[in-house]
Amino acid sequence: MKILVIGAGAWGTAMAISAATHPDKRVVSLWARDPAQAQLMQAERANSRYLPGITFPEPLAVVSGDVMAHAAAADLIVLGTPMAALRRWLGLLKDCRVPVVWLCKGFEAVPADAAPGSFGLMAHEVCQQVAPQLQSGALSGPSFAAEVARQQPTALVAASAHESVSELLVSAFHGDAMRVYANHDIVGVEVGGAVKNVLAIATGLCDGLELGLNARAALVTRGLAEMTRLGVALGAQAETFMGLSGLGDLVLTATGDLSRNRKVGLLLAQGKTLEQAVTSLGHVAEGVYSARTVLARARQVGAEMPITETVVALLDGTLPVTEAVQSLMARDPRGE
Repeated sequence: MKILVIGAGAWGTAMAISAATHPDKRVVSLWARDPAQAQLMQAERANSRYLPGITFPEPLAVVSGDVMAHAAAADLIVLGTPMAALRRWLGLLKDCRVPVVWLCKGFEAVPADAAPGSFGLMAHEVCQQVAPQLQSGALSGPSFAAEVARQQPTALVAASAHESVSELLVSAFHGDAMRVYANHDIVGVEVGGAVKNVLAIATGLCDGLELGLNARAALVTRGLAEMTRLGVALGAQAETFMGLSGLGDLVLTATGDLSRNRKVGLLLAQGKTLEQAVTSLGHVAEGVYSARTVLARARQVGAEMPITETVVALLDGTLPVTEAVQSLMARDPRGE
């Protein structure tokens, strides 16, 4: 199987390493936009910028240049780009005859000049607009790039409306250290992947203020309820949120020390501005960019999401940290 991974950031590189170490031989090409970067990684057999200390397996080649020429030779194309770049890449690859899948999680940002009431789309909705003829899908679930690259045990979900795409993803990545499970509820899988980032900011805030493990457990549990409400309102299956792409990804992102979104909350609790917090990460924290869209989609379908509302107000600077905590933990009593 020939696999092309587009995007040589941490996550794209990690999944390329995972595919290249599959017990059934894979020919894996990792495409980097910058030719100089590609040449350096190929020479060093590592991505020192994003995954220092991890050596590339022999079947992994780093390439650059004409991406369409590389795509034409692939059996599977994996987009390891941020959500902000997805629309452009799907447009470029719209005539591909092989499956195109994405790793990004979140909602597309709403343009500044968009009409009032506009909201961002999930990845599969972007694909429906730009390249409806593509065989497409998402690879999601609880995973940190560094652990995947080090071949530590990981379980992911392959979600697609096309059964053949889910099966191909399972075949491509399911191996000794990587378990991949097919799921046809792509709406639920993508809602989980987007909302958990927002909830992780709230959890990081509470951890940064040392509110305790009880508070963290409460936020994770009620956050899962928010995630499920939105997902079901958008057409997802409720049971999806009890799986890897729902509860699993939420627990990892809300509690794991490698979580960028949790780190944003921790830094805000220390008194950092949002700009300072984001700049210090050096990577994209999708929850910062998708929080407003999550809330807009929730309001569109009438799904109550008080934790998300608080995170948005905090990120917008309309709610101080101390008042945000009160808002998160001082809800009116009601039945669970």
